[in-house]
Amino acid sequence: MTDRATDAHEAAITWHHRDPDDHDHGGDATVLGFWIYLMSDALIFASLFAMFGVVSTSYAGGPVPRQIFDLPLVALNTALLLASSITFGQAMPHMEAGRIGPTRLWLAVTGLLGAAFVGVELYEFSHLIAEGAGPQRSAFLSAFFTLVGTHGAHVTVGLIWVVTMLVQIGQHGLTGEIRRRVVCLSMFWHFLDIIWIGVFNFVYLYGVIR
Repeated sequence: MTDRATDAHEAAITWHHRDPDDHDHGGDATVLGFWIYLMSDALIFASLFAMFGVVSTSYAGGPVPRQIFDLPLVALNTALLLASSITFGQAMPHMEAGRIGPTRLWLAVTGLLGAAFVGVELYEFSHLIAEGAGPQRSAFLSAFFTLVGTHGAHVTVGLIWVVTMLVQIGQHGLTGEIRRRVVCLSMFWHFLDIIWIGVFNFVYLYGVIR
């Protein structure tokens, strides 16, 4: 009976030590799954870029890019989004060190910069529509609003995610699960920065100078 009790006790200890490993594998699966999502999202944006490339000169007698694009405004918006990527990068070392206050501070700054980016983009859209350069005006403008608007919608989702993380960190601290969520959010945010660099160069800059 003693031997059986000892074996049962050792089995319980072994099972207890396996739980963290299983938990870690679950975290790895979460990050891997999010990478797969980002790849599928990249395919969506690749399709939108391809569509824009096909119809980018189909103006239907309407305005051409150099007539409607305000490059200084777009450059300002680009700087806002790139700065938000830097501030997000500042949050990550604080998160790894378990410092809740600085992590929330840098995430909040990131959210403010992202909100400013969306605000400028909405202003640009409303200004174009007021000038008669809405998405129904030509195939070029339809593709433009679809591509840039899809990116803006993604940034808006990212902003909601940032606010959610700020609330969860404030309520629960930097638990392992919340850290994984912030890591996934960081991947998503930097992915949107990369997409925007493509938009700025291919849609705005190339459209004005060609």
